[in-house]
Amino acid sequence: MIKELSELRQSDAATAGGKGANLGELTATGAPVPPGFVILAEAYLRFLQDTDLAAQLDELLEGLPIEDTQELNRRAAEARRLIGSRPLPKDLAQAIRAAVGRLGKGLVAVRSSATMEDSEAASFAGINESFLNVQGEQAVLQRVQDCWASLYQPRSLYYRVRQGYSASQALIAVVVQRQIPSEKAGVMFTVDPMTGQNDRLVIEGAFGLGESVVSGQVSPDRYVVAKEGLKLLERYVARKSLRIVALPEGGTRTESLADSPLATQPVLQDGEIQHLAEVGRKIEAHYGTPQDVEWAMADRQLYVVQSRPVTTLAKPAAPAAPSGTEEQVLVRGVPASPGRAAGRARVLASLAAEADLQVGEILVTTMTSPDWVPLMKKAAAIVTDEGGATSHAAIVSRELGIPAIVGTGDATHAIPDGAEITVDASRGLVLAGRIEAPGAQPQTALTVLATAPVTATNVYVNLSQPSRIAEVAALPADGVGLLRAEFILTEALNHRHPRLLVEEGRQEEFVTRLADSLRDFAAAFHPRPVVYRASDFKTNEYRHLEGGDRFEPQEENPMLGYRGAFRYAREPELFRLELDALVRVRRDFRLPNLTLMLPFVRTTWDLEESLRVIDQVGLRNDTGFKLWIMAEVPSVLFRLADYARLGVQGVSIGSNDLTQLILGLDRDGQEVAALFDERDPAVVTALRQIICTAQDLGLTSSICGQAPSVYPEILDVVVRSGITSVSVNPDAVERTRRLVAATEQRILLEAARKSL
Repeated sequence: MIKELSELRQSDAATAGGKGANLGELTATGAPVPPGFVILAEAYLRFLQDTDLAAQLDELLEGLPIEDTQELNRRAAEARRLIGSRPLPKDLAQAIRAAVGRLGKGLVAVRSSATMEDSEAASFAGINESFLNVQGEQAVLQRVQDCWASLYQPRSLYYRVRQGYSASQALIAVVVQRQIPSEKAGVMFTVDPMTGQNDRLVIEGAFGLGESVVSGQVSPDRYVVAKEGLKLLERYVARKSLRIVALPEGGTRTESLADSPLATQPVLQDGEIQHLAEVGRKIEAHYGTPQDVEWAMADRQLYVVQSRPVTTLAKPAAPAAPSGTEEQVLVRGVPASPGRAAGRARVLASLAAEADLQVGEILVTTMTSPDWVPLMKKAAAIVTDEGGATSHAAIVSRELGIPAIVGTGDATHAIPDGAEITVDASRGLVLAGRIEAPGAQPQTALTVLATAPVTATNVYVNLSQPSRIAEVAALPADGVGLLRAEFILTEALNHRHPRLLVEEGRQEEFVTRLADSLRDFAAAFHPRPVVYRASDFKTNEYRHLEGGDRFEPQEENPMLGYRGAFRYAREPELFRLELDALVRVRRDFRLPNLTLMLPFVRTTWDLEESLRVIDQVGLRNDTGFKLWIMAEVPSVLFRLADYARLGVQGVSIGSNDLTQLILGLDRDGQEVAALFDERDPAVVTALRQIICTAQDLGLTSSICGQAPSVYPEILDVVVRSGITSVSVNPDAVERTRRLVAATEQRILLEAARKSL
């Protein structure tokens, strides 16, 4: 339940959370990451199970009305009370104490690391709690529980639901690291977050701990560096109003810099800027995508305390001045989120006055924090006194698509409450009055960033590699339509034949390793469905495993041989090991989105025999469990009603095997490979028949072969036939969604024309 950072990699996000996984990945690259460990998400699950809180939280948060602030606050407070009212399991508390002891004496930071945060889809910036300068083992235990409870802050619940996640079924890990007593700290973007220019890095920094920059409490210095040659392009030294310092006895203190020479001193010297930029360039090169990096310096040593994909790139609107209108500039600031909006200014001194802000008004305040997210959604634009382009207000505004200007210095005094103003966030100007840009209407509501089109036909993704979980989970896919077992099983078996493990009595080891791997997939996509296709090793593939030559027969044509459901009927003890792992993920890890698909079902007999084993482990009694079969043997065309009668609820067309068997050829055979064509009329007819029959029987239908990715005409056929979903490889997800949306629109247009 606890792992050192050195043991973690980016692919561990499902258990270590985004922050923990990224810190582990950075540690492995040799980046200067403070030492620490992660209390994995399974510890939080264990806590819920041991305290019987899971069901109570589910019931409490069911149908959560996130726009009803009073009810949201009430339920959130009760959820946090429940988390705080239960003690940690004794063995977990002991393990945490031991891990803290291994870090040595000194203060630590205890940081939330939710499994859905710090991805390319959403940052969850500051949404869950972190605690700096924590002293002593008992204090760490308390802060761990506080991090868990922060999943149920109103802001966290609101943001999670708005991003399409379940209110109650969130998972969280906790990072514990040695505290860096930062003399200076801040944030670095390896791309300009406002313009999207990828040839430069943007560094913001302030004195003291980096919390002042991230939270937007201070207007930071800003440095822009060219990636090529690391030449300093821009240097802006801000007047810094405060710094947050770490106290030797624990905790922090905010100090005013109003009368200090530090207020106007540069935070970074040229050599420090260049060194920091070089580290940022290396981190981006490692991940292959622009990064949002948090950094700190102490005793002239640079530390990297976080890195995550930039979630907020956008192209600003062209900065055109209104034609024939004289501009009266009220305040200037840092362009933080592009766009233009006009409306009534609402100046708020604190969140306590949130009721004063009406939908479509412009929020003017000193700074925002994560608690402000529900309020920010109502605003047409946001203007703050403090903060930089990497502050909370900037990041969240860009994610929400709201024009924002930060770091104005005195907007709350210069802009009269209730005044009509125009926010030109692309130029960093707040103008008096409502001024329309030429050729465009002023923005009076939220700007919505471009998103994947909504389709009635689900677009799923095919997946097999654990190393790609985080990357693929961030795609606009509705779930995993085909989770191939073969690679996962090979890893769980350590490349040994499963019968060797049975001979050695190591079945439990195999089940545990497989369940842990499947949990990673299910957690990363939760609550989206993950359809696990059970093992379909052909005999020639099993023979490649250690010991395989002892257990596998030689077959002339393994594709038509000992495989799929028939093999489960002959070797139920091996099939049961897979099923035991599924049960563990669904019940013990509380991830009911993982479901089962049987491959290569030839007859009702082999299906019935497989169902006997499935029923022995009780899977079909699980609420929400669904059983699919692959439609790759032509007999499915004639037996689908029988399969439905036996309890099959979904069918996924494996167009590769189905085409081979309908046309009677092996596409790997050089002499006949040219005949393989999934567009053959016989194959297309079979596709239509399977989909239409599934509709008549009330079954889910899908397709997971290559055909819809390669041939748009096949995609058109299956969508028009009424298929429920298509599942494609990761590189085809976004293209396929656009094609599906276009096909659905054509269908609606054709129907409308016929009705005229």
